[in-house]
Amino acid sequence: MTEKISDDELMASNAGAPLKSYYERHIFFCLNERKNGEECCAQHRAQEGFDRCKMQIKAAGLAGPGQVRVNKAGCLDRCAAGPVAVVYPEAVWYTYVDDHDIDEIVESHLKNGKVVARLLIPASLGR
Repeated sequence: MTEKISDDELMASNAGAPLKSYYERHIFFCLNERKNGEECCAQHRAQEGFDRCKMQIKAAGLAGPGQVRVNKAGCLDRCAAGPVAVVYPEAVWYTYVDDHDIDEIVESHLKNGKVVARLLIPASLGR
């Protein structure tokens, strides 16, 4: 059985006050693998980045409702910047190359809410 939103919560939402999200932050890792040989995140150790992030979030006690969720994603259509991860609700797009980069994203952004500027993907860089 699902829990229903109360009338007070609905009224607050309609008055412009957002409902509290189930997770404070979500990070999605593109793990897409293209079979035709085109560039893709899977060719750039994306699975390893995902695994590292998930391990770091759990080790820091940040996993679960009200905290952080680490998710796999299919193609996020930013292949030219691969590997790619995006953090919501801020919609911050990252690239990364090693464990140090993942650790910095976890510590700085996912734990403390501070964007890691050196790992940002330029807005113009797409597929």
